[in-house]
Amino acid sequence: MRYFIEIAYNGKNYFGWQRQPEQISVQQVLEETISTLLRKEIKLTGAGRTDTGVHAKQLFAHFDSDKIENFDEFIFRMNSFLPKDISIKNIFEVKEDAHARFDAVEREYEYVISLEKDPFLQDFAFQINNRPDMDLMNEAAKLLLNHKDFQCFSRSKTDVKTYNCTIVKAFWEATDNSLIFTIAADRFLRNMVRAIVGTLLDVGYGKTTLVDFKAILKSKSREEAGASAPAHGLYLTRVVYPESIFKRTEKKE
Repeated sequence: MRYFIEIAYNGKNYFGWQRQPEQISVQQVLEETISTLLRKEIKLTGAGRTDTGVHAKQLFAHFDSDKIENFDEFIFRMNSFLPKDISIKNIFEVKEDAHARFDAVEREYEYVISLEKDPFLQDFAFQINNRPDMDLMNEAAKLLLNHKDFQCFSRSKTDVKTYNCTIVKAFWEATDNSLIFTIAADRFLRNMVRAIVGTLLDVGYGKTTLVDFKAILKSKSREEAGASAPAHGLYLTRVVYPESIFKRTEKKE
Protein backbone atom coordinates (compact mmCIF):
# COMPACT_ATOMS: atom_id res chain seq x y z
CA MET A 1 0.00 0.00 0.00
CA ARG A 2 1.17 3.55 -0.66
CA TYR A 3 1.16 6.27 1.98
CA PHE A 4 1.86 9.99 2.08
CA ILE A 5 3.33 11.46 5.25
CA GLU A 6 3.15 15.16 6.04
CA ILE A 7 6.40 16.42 7.54
CA ALA A 8 7.72 19.60 9.18
CA TYR A 9 11.31 20.30 10.13
CA ASN A 10 13.84 22.84 11.28
CA GLY A 11 16.57 22.57 8.67
CA LYS A 12 19.40 24.09 10.72
CA ASN A 13 21.17 20.81 11.50
CA TYR A 14 20.65 19.12 8.14
CA PHE A 15 22.28 19.19 4.74
CA GLY A 16 18.92 19.53 3.05
CA TRP A 17 16.17 17.01 2.43
CA GLN A 18 17.96 14.60 0.10
CA ARG A 19 20.32 11.86 1.28
CA GLN A 20 24.01 12.79 1.09
CA PRO A 21 26.95 10.34 1.01
CA GLU A 22 28.70 11.72 4.10
CA GLN A 23 26.28 14.29 5.53
CA ILE A 24 23.11 14.00 7.58
CA SER A 25 19.84 14.76 5.78
CA VAL A 26 16.17 14.88 6.73
CA GLN A 27 15.40 12.04 4.34
CA GLN A 28 17.99 9.77 5.95
CA VAL A 29 16.70 10.38 9.47
CA LEU A 30 13.10 9.74 8.43
CA GLU A 31 13.91 6.61 6.43
CA GLU A 32 15.91 5.11 9.28
CA THR A 33 13.16 5.90 11.79
CA ILE A 34 10.31 4.50 9.68
CA SER A 35 12.36 1.42 8.80
CA THR A 36 12.97 0.77 12.51
CA LEU A 37 9.33 1.29 13.39
CA LEU A 38 7.94 -0.89 10.58
CA ARG A 39 10.78 -3.43 10.79
CA LYS A 40 11.52 -3.33 7.07
CA GLU A 41 13.59 -1.12 4.78
CA ILE A 42 11.57 1.94 3.74
CA LYS A 43 12.51 4.38 0.99
CA LEU A 44 10.92 7.82 0.85
CA THR A 45 10.23 9.98 -2.20
CA GLY A 46 9.78 13.62 -1.28
CA ALA A 47 7.73 16.36 -2.91
CA GLY A 48 10.95 18.21 -3.62
CA ARG A 49 14.39 19.04 -2.29
CA THR A 50 15.21 21.72 0.22
CA ASP A 51 18.80 22.94 0.41
CA THR A 52 21.09 22.89 3.42
CA GLY A 53 19.63 24.95 6.27
CA VAL A 54 16.22 25.51 4.65
CA HIS A 55 13.14 24.78 6.78
CA ALA A 56 9.83 23.14 5.92
CA LYS A 57 6.49 23.84 7.57
CA GLN A 58 4.89 21.34 5.20
CA LEU A 59 6.47 18.73 2.98
CA PHE A 60 5.01 15.45 1.78
CA ALA A 61 6.79 12.20 1.01
CA HIS A 62 5.47 8.82 -0.10
CA PHE A 63 6.48 5.27 0.74
CA ASP A 64 5.18 1.74 0.22
CA SER A 65 4.42 -0.59 3.11
CA ASP A 66 2.09 -3.26 4.40
CA LYS A 67 -1.17 -1.92 5.79
CA ILE A 68 -0.76 0.47 8.74
CA GLU A 69 -3.70 -0.22 11.01
CA ASN A 70 -3.57 2.74 13.40
CA PHE A 71 -2.50 6.08 11.97
CA ASP A 72 -2.61 7.92 15.29
CA GLU A 73 -0.34 5.35 16.90
CA PHE A 74 2.02 5.48 13.93
CA ILE A 75 2.31 9.28 14.18
CA PHE A 76 2.82 9.15 17.95
CA ARG A 77 5.52 6.50 17.76
CA MET A 78 7.30 8.20 14.88
CA ASN A 79 7.44 11.49 16.74
CA SER A 80 8.69 9.69 19.84
CA PHE A 81 11.63 8.26 17.87
CA LEU A 82 12.41 11.33 15.76
CA PRO A 83 14.69 14.16 16.95
CA LYS A 84 13.00 17.32 18.18
CA ASP A 85 13.65 19.22 14.94
CA ILE A 86 11.63 16.84 12.73
CA SER A 87 7.95 15.98 13.14
CA ILE A 88 5.32 13.87 11.41
CA LYS A 89 2.08 15.85 11.21
CA ASN A 90 -0.15 13.36 9.40
CA ILE A 91 -0.32 10.22 7.29
CA PHE A 92 -2.68 9.50 4.40
CA GLU A 93 -3.46 6.42 2.39
CA VAL A 94 -3.21 7.22 -1.32
CA LYS A 95 -3.75 5.47 -4.61
CA GLU A 96 -1.05 3.03 -5.70
CA ASP A 97 0.30 5.28 -8.44
CA ALA A 98 0.26 8.52 -6.39
CA HIS A 99 3.62 10.31 -6.42
CA ALA A 100 4.71 12.93 -3.88
CA ARG A 101 6.82 14.81 -6.39
CA PHE A 102 5.11 14.43 -9.75
CA ASP A 103 1.52 14.78 -8.53
CA ALA A 104 2.13 18.06 -6.70
CA VAL A 105 0.37 20.87 -8.55
CA GLU A 106 1.62 23.80 -6.50
CA ARG A 107 4.37 24.59 -4.02
CA GLU A 108 4.62 27.67 -1.83
CA TYR A 109 7.59 29.20 -0.05
CA GLU A 110 8.03 32.04 2.41
CA TYR A 111 11.20 34.02 3.01
CA VAL A 112 11.44 35.84 6.34
CA ILE A 113 13.55 38.93 6.93
CA SER A 114 14.03 40.47 10.36
CA LEU A 115 14.48 44.25 10.53
CA GLU A 116 16.02 44.16 13.99
CA LYS A 117 18.42 42.01 15.96
CA ASP A 118 16.35 39.29 17.57
CA PRO A 119 18.10 36.43 19.40
CA PHE A 120 15.04 34.23 18.92
CA LEU A 121 15.07 34.62 15.14
CA GLN A 122 18.79 34.33 14.41
CA ASP A 123 18.36 30.82 12.99
CA PHE A 124 14.99 31.46 11.36
CA ALA A 125 15.16 34.85 9.63
CA PHE A 126 17.67 36.88 7.62
CA GLN A 127 18.55 39.99 9.62
CA ILE A 128 19.06 43.27 7.74
CA ASN A 129 19.69 46.70 9.17
CA ASN A 130 18.08 49.01 6.62
CA ARG A 131 14.48 48.71 5.41
CA PRO A 132 14.35 48.34 1.61
CA ASP A 133 11.65 49.90 -0.56
CA MET A 134 8.93 47.24 -0.41
CA ASP A 135 6.78 48.96 -3.05
CA LEU A 136 9.59 48.69 -5.58
CA MET A 137 10.20 45.05 -4.64
CA ASN A 138 6.52 44.28 -5.16
CA GLU A 139 6.59 45.98 -8.55
CA ALA A 140 9.49 43.76 -9.54
CA ALA A 141 7.80 40.68 -8.05
CA LYS A 142 4.76 41.25 -10.29
CA LEU A 143 7.00 40.82 -13.32
CA LEU A 144 7.64 37.23 -12.27
CA LEU A 145 4.00 36.35 -12.87
CA ASN A 146 4.27 37.03 -16.60
CA HIS A 147 7.56 35.24 -17.14
CA LYS A 148 8.26 31.55 -17.81
CA ASP A 149 11.98 30.84 -18.16
CA PHE A 150 13.83 31.32 -14.85
CA GLN A 151 17.29 30.10 -15.79
CA CYS A 152 18.68 33.39 -14.47
CA PHE A 153 17.70 32.33 -10.95
CA SER A 154 18.77 28.69 -11.23
CA ARG A 155 21.90 27.24 -9.69
CA SER A 156 24.46 26.54 -12.39
CA LYS A 157 25.23 22.92 -13.32
CA THR A 158 21.64 21.90 -12.58
CA ASP A 159 20.46 18.90 -14.57
CA VAL A 160 16.93 19.85 -15.62
CA LYS A 161 15.09 19.45 -18.91
CA THR A 162 13.43 22.87 -18.71
CA TYR A 163 13.83 26.10 -16.78
CA ASN A 164 10.15 26.96 -17.26
CA CYS A 165 8.02 27.53 -14.16
CA THR A 166 4.57 29.03 -13.76
CA ILE A 167 4.57 31.45 -10.83
CA VAL A 168 1.05 32.19 -9.59
CA LYS A 169 1.84 34.30 -6.53
CA ALA A 170 4.76 36.56 -5.59
CA PHE A 171 4.50 39.42 -3.10
CA TRP A 172 6.04 41.08 -0.04
CA GLU A 173 4.21 41.91 3.20
CA ALA A 174 5.47 43.92 6.15
CA THR A 175 4.92 43.69 9.89
CA ASP A 176 6.41 46.02 12.50
CA ASN A 177 9.73 44.21 12.59
CA SER A 178 9.85 41.91 9.60
CA LEU A 179 9.31 41.48 5.87
CA ILE A 180 7.86 38.27 4.44
CA PHE A 181 8.07 37.25 0.80
CA THR A 182 5.54 34.66 -0.41
CA ILE A 183 5.92 32.87 -3.72
CA ALA A 184 3.95 29.97 -5.21
CA ALA A 185 4.47 28.05 -8.45
CA ASP A 186 3.94 24.70 -10.09
CA ARG A 187 7.65 23.94 -9.66
CA PHE A 188 10.88 25.60 -8.57
CA LEU A 189 14.48 25.31 -9.72
CA ARG A 190 17.36 24.72 -7.33
CA ASN A 191 18.23 27.88 -5.39
CA MET A 192 15.53 29.77 -7.32
CA VAL A 193 13.66 31.37 -4.41
CA ARG A 194 16.80 32.53 -2.60
CA ALA A 195 18.16 34.01 -5.84
CA ILE A 196 14.88 35.83 -6.46
CA VAL A 197 14.87 37.23 -2.92
CA GLY A 198 18.47 38.43 -3.20
CA THR A 199 17.74 40.12 -6.52
CA LEU A 200 14.54 41.74 -5.22
CA LEU A 201 16.49 43.12 -2.27
CA ASP A 202 18.87 44.73 -4.77
CA VAL A 203 15.80 46.39 -6.30
CA GLY A 204 14.64 47.51 -2.88
CA TYR A 205 18.00 49.10 -2.15
CA GLY A 206 18.19 50.86 -5.49
CA LYS A 207 21.09 48.76 -6.79
CA THR A 208 18.89 47.29 -9.53
CA THR A 209 16.18 49.18 -11.40
CA LEU A 210 12.95 47.67 -12.71
CA VAL A 211 14.42 47.97 -16.20
CA ASP A 212 17.48 46.07 -14.99
CA PHE A 213 15.25 43.43 -13.42
CA LYS A 214 13.44 42.87 -16.71
CA ALA A 215 16.82 42.52 -18.44
CA ILE A 216 17.93 39.96 -15.84
CA LEU A 217 14.83 37.85 -16.52
CA LYS A 218 15.57 37.88 -20.24
CA SER A 219 19.30 37.22 -19.83
CA LYS A 220 18.98 33.56 -18.73
CA SER A 221 22.27 34.16 -16.89
CA ARG A 222 22.71 33.50 -13.17
CA GLU A 223 25.64 35.91 -13.18
CA GLU A 224 23.33 38.80 -14.06
CA ALA A 225 21.03 38.23 -11.03
CA GLY A 226 21.78 39.16 -7.43
CA ALA A 227 23.39 37.08 -4.71
CA SER A 228 21.29 34.37 -3.07
CA ALA A 229 19.69 35.26 0.25
CA PRO A 230 20.82 33.08 3.19
CA ALA A 231 19.16 29.67 3.56
CA HIS A 232 17.95 30.05 7.14
CA GLY A 233 15.25 32.58 6.19
CA LEU A 234 13.54 30.22 3.73
CA TYR A 235 10.56 27.95 4.47
CA LEU A 236 8.65 25.52 2.31
CA THR A 237 5.17 26.25 3.60
CA ARG A 238 2.65 24.41 1.43
CA VAL A 239 2.42 21.62 -1.14
CA VAL A 240 -0.91 21.10 -2.95
CA TYR A 241 -2.20 17.89 -4.53
CA PRO A 242 -5.37 16.98 -6.41
CA GLU A 243 -7.91 15.38 -4.08
CA SER A 244 -8.27 12.49 -6.52
CA ILE A 245 -5.01 10.82 -5.40
CA PHE A 246 -6.15 10.42 -1.79
CA LYS A 247 -8.25 7.57 -0.42
CA ARG A 248 -9.37 9.61 2.60
CA THR A 249 -11.55 12.72 2.60
CA GLU A 250 -9.45 15.18 4.62
CA LYS A 251 -8.38 18.33 2.85
CA LYS A 252 -4.74 18.10 1.75
CA GLU A 253 -3.02 21.49 1.68
